[in-house]
Amino acid sequence: MTITESAPAALARPVRAPGTLRLGLARGGIEIKQFFRARDAVVFNFALPAVLMVLFATIFKDRIPDAGGVTVSQLYVAAMIAAGLMTTSFSSLAIGIAQERDEGTLRRLRGMPMPRASYFIGKVLLVLVTGVSETVVLLIVGVSFYHLHLPGSALKWFDFAWVFLLGLTACTLTGIAASSVPRNAKSAAPVIQLPFLVLQFISGIYIAVNTIPKGLLAVGAWFPLKWMAQGFRGVFLPDAAKSLEAAHAWEYGRIAMVLGAWCVVGLLLCLTTFRWKTRRDG
Repeated sequence: MTITESAPAALARPVRAPGTLRLGLARGGIEIKQFFRARDAVVFNFALPAVLMVLFATIFKDRIPDAGGVTVSQLYVAAMIAAGLMTTSFSSLAIGIAQERDEGTLRRLRGMPMPRASYFIGKVLLVLVTGVSETVVLLIVGVSFYHLHLPGSALKWFDFAWVFLLGLTACTLTGIAASSVPRNAKSAAPVIQLPFLVLQFISGIYIAVNTIPKGLLAVGAWFPLKWMAQGFRGVFLPDAAKSLEAAHAWEYGRIAMVLGAWCVVGLLLCLTTFRWKTRRDG
């Protein structure tokens, strides 16, 4: 009798809609599946930084004087981790969102009964998975072929973790904001890739910091890539390699300040510039 009486009440009870976080995690699962099913995107994101690292580290492999026995190869490996992280978080994300906007995907998602924040949670989850995967690939190559030494202390791993998370957050937010710059999907790749390529050269990725002209290095210092690379060099290289930096120090405090500032700037840019529709749609 109790079951019979409680059945109508159970049927009449309103169904609670999934929350923003739950929908965001579900959206993230979809994003990850779509990414790994697109083989060209997987190859570009994972293979390109690794291939560039192998090319530079193989061609330039001499030991650097007065740097604690550090080789040019190890210098490239540490810096390319930062470039690979920015490729997956800034470059690929900005291009991908610009393409989704041009194809009308964003407009359709906006019309669905899903909180807008869930879409961005899904993108963040995608970036986190691809960023960790990219870093693991580069570390495996660096340790296996170029004698990169993994940190031997918990403090070094802590430094790696916060540089990774702050850099990933800053580049992800900036990538979302930058997705509104291209006018359409066809122009997305060149518009995003050109400044990113220039930034890599003036941030100490392909050229040692102590050989970059001071004016160009000063420009690179305004952006997160230079500080991410410097932070990772501090994690994976011996302290004697500080002599290769512009300030002859790892400057962890300044790294945290710059990356933290870019997290704030990136968030403000996202809130003020992100568009769900193309310019031709108004």
